[in-house]
Amino acid sequence: MKETEQPPPEAPPDVKRLVREQIDVVFLATSYPREVHVTPPRREVRGPGWTACVRAQLTSPTGTPLGAQTYIVTISGGRVVDRRRAEEDDICRTEAYEPI
Repeated sequence: MKETEQPPPEAPPDVKRLVREQIDVVFLATSYPREVHVTPPRREVRGPGWTACVRAQLTSPTGTPLGAQTYIVTISGGRVVDRRRAEEDDICRTEAYEPI
């Protein structure tokens, strides 16, 4: 029997464009994200997609400034499919960021 061929790996996504177009998936609209910066994409360790760090100045629902908050987004098929707050041991602290 012939082995099942794996699909070719997904090309690196344009993180700046995706975050700009899907900002409401990354941040709540009521957090009024500003000064949004992203890192270059990295191949997802546990899957076929990509990850990137996204940092922005946010505001709480009560209007209190939260300061800079960082999230890790997972990108697959040209879409942001998941996001989570970056933690201390994540790579986001040492990554180079660019404004969107």
